[in-house]
Amino acid sequence: MMNNWHGYPVGFAPGGAFLGIGILVVIVSIIVVVLKGYALWHAARRSEPWWFIILLIVNTLGILELIYLYFVVGKWHSFSESAKTTDSAASSGSNTPKV
Repeated sequence: MMNNWHGYPVGFAPGGAFLGIGILVVIVSIIVVVLKGYALWHAARRSEPWWFIILLIVNTLGILELIYLYFVVGKWHSFSESAKTTDSAASSGSNTPKV
């Protein structure tokens, strides 16, 4: 018969499962704090007090911050447009990038 440790087979301790969950929680927490700080910084620079207050109070695991940055600030629209112009310049054979 297998040796048991309080009902668990040897080699599996109940704390081992929580280690992976703990690492995941730390990674998600860091991402959420970075997104929240970035969104709050943009709201403050754009003089949008209501967005600042909402972003500061409401915690949605970064979902509200992503919505604000993508749709209101349009922060990632500039990246996708610059990639399109670079791709079109490369496909047309031009050596000078479009600005």
